[in-house]
Parts: sequence; structure tokens; C-alpha cells
Amino acid sequence: MGRVISATEARIHFGEVMREAVESGEPIIVERDGAPHVVVLSMDEYDRLLRAQQRQEDWRTLIDQARARVQADLNGRKLPHSEEVLRQIREERDEQLMDLH
Repeated sequence: MGRVISATEARIHFGEVMREAVESGEPIIVERDGAPHVVVLSMDEYDRLLRAQQRQEDWRTLIDQARARVQADLNGRKLPHSEEVLRQIREERDEQLMDLH
């Protein structure tokens, strides 16, 4: 968690607050009446947060696309429970191992 300052301190020393946010890379939380209201971040940190958010959204999109493909492939059939899928995979693996010996 970054440093916490009052709104008055932020207003009076805004240039210093900006410099500190850039140099330290840490957020500076600005409070009003004892409650956090805003955060001052360097552009580098802000860009990093935006990229992380975009990666998360990209993963959600990929998961949604995969889910849609699986549902289309099932043609209305129910997806088997994961335990059943694991059981079948283990049986197939065991059969393959037995064939090797």
C-alpha cells in the first residue's frame, strides 16, 4: 500500500506528489475527511495496470470462445462430469501401459 496524504497536502504539494509517484513507482492515496478518495499513480504504473486488465479480459474472451466451441461440439449433449472424464483418461492410460508390457 502506498503513502497516504490528505487532500490539502496533495493540493499544496502536488508537484512533489507527482514526482514521488513517478520516482518511487508506488501509489499515493489521497484522503478527504479521513476516507480514501483518489490515488496518484505514475503513467508507467497506470499503463502496467491497463495491460494487466487487458490480459485478464483477453483470457475471459478465450475462455468464453472455448466454452462456446465445446457446447457446439456437444450438439446438445450434456458435458460429462470432470470425475468421469478423469476416470476414462486413467483407464485409457492404464490400457496403453499394459499394452507396452
